[in-house]
Amino acid sequence: MNIAKTLRLLMLIAFSLMSISSTADEQKNSSATTSESSKKLSLDILLQEVKQGRSRDKQRNKQREAEFLKAKVDRQRLIDVANAKIAALEAKSETLESAFNDNETLVKEKKRLRDERLGSLKELFGHLTGAAGDMRSHLTMSITSAEFDDRKPFLDQLIKKMNTGVDLPSIQEIEAFWYELHREMTESGRVSKFTTSVGTQENREVVRVGTFNLISEGEYLGFDSDTARVYALPRQPVGYVDGIEAVQLGGGVYALGVDPTGPAGGGLLKALINTPTWLERWHQGKVVGYVISVVGCIGLLIALWRFLGLSNVASSIKRQLADSNVNANNALGRILKVAEDHPELDTDGLDLKLDEAILKERPAIEIGLPVLKIIAMVAPLLGLLGTVTGMIIVFQAITVYGAGDPKAMAGGISSALVTTVLGLIVAIPILLLHTLLLGKAKNILHILEEQSAGIIASRTGR
Repeated sequence: MNIAKTLRLLMLIAFSLMSISSTADEQKNSSATTSESSKKLSLDILLQEVKQGRSRDKQRNKQREAEFLKAKVDRQRLIDVANAKIAALEAKSETLESAFNDNETLVKEKKRLRDERLGSLKELFGHLTGAAGDMRSHLTMSITSAEFDDRKPFLDQLIKKMNTGVDLPSIQEIEAFWYELHREMTESGRVSKFTTSVGTQENREVVRVGTFNLISEGEYLGFDSDTARVYALPRQPVGYVDGIEAVQLGGGVYALGVDPTGPAGGGLLKALINTPTWLERWHQGKVVGYVISVVGCIGLLIALWRFLGLSNVASSIKRQLADSNVNANNALGRILKVAEDHPELDTDGLDLKLDEAILKERPAIEIGLPVLKIIAMVAPLLGLLGTVTGMIIVFQAITVYGAGDPKAMAGGISSALVTTVLGLIVAIPILLLHTLLLGKAKNILHILEEQSAGIIASRTGR
């Protein structure tokens, strides 16, 4: 019974194994079949896509080829049009060149005929052109243009007409030019009055003194050649304004300063008004100049003080010399009193006493003189200091702005040298005063020593 169950169980296991094996084989075969079918399907799709791509590329290439052919035709058409224009322009250029050559030949012939007919007048017109140009330059700067302002436009028109080489001046124009030239020569020696604008002031009476000066209301006026307008000078030349009002009133002969450079633009008058006064030059010295001035004033005060003091000492000594009585209120009296107070001393002792008395008087006599000497030595050094600092400022300005304006550079150097001038102005008189006072002090000391020697000699004679 048990054996039968065992056999039945073994048969069941074997049947199960066989079923599993057949199922695995069926799955394997099914997987292979599916793989082969999918592979066949992907190749067909790829082949179809390749066929479609070739078809699209072929159509695109045909389209591009058609566009290229069309563009080629358009370019050829443009080239043909351009060639036609070039040909037309070349033909026109040849026509114009031929016409230009013909006209040039005609112009040369006309010029030859004109020159032949002008003859000697051609040289005359050449001189007239040059004279008109010089006259225009002269009138531009002349102060007579402030009174006669209608001449320059006429000369401009005449010169322009003659420089064209086509028109010739008429007799009336030549006579008008001669008239203007003659009028300028006449007006250069005439004093006239006229009314014009001076700056912002309208209708102001102005007196013109030839071609030299414009004056009005007691002052000189300037003339701007660029705008042909009269203006008031920023300042008047010092020492030359006397007689201006009298000349404007008229009726006599008066002294008046005349600018000889008036016909050339009035450079002298401009230089005079731009020249700084002594006070302005002193201010150009700035701080160093002020210090030098203060030192100089101190030196002058010391010199005056010592001059009065030494004069008083010399007067008292003279009075003592004239008086037989000894007075102790002066230097000589104090020395004589030393001799009276020591009658018992021998000559050597008395000599020492007198020398001691003279030494006591010397500081009071020579007081202040060393200070004057020091001031005379220091003042030029201060002036040199101011000059050096001023030159440093000038060179710094040249470094920044360049040396394009010589006037500005010269003005800076001139200002820098002011301190040197101030130093010398202080040093020279102080040195002379020191020498004078030192000589005066030495004369006083010489008198004291002489009297002292006389006392020793009189004591020795006893």
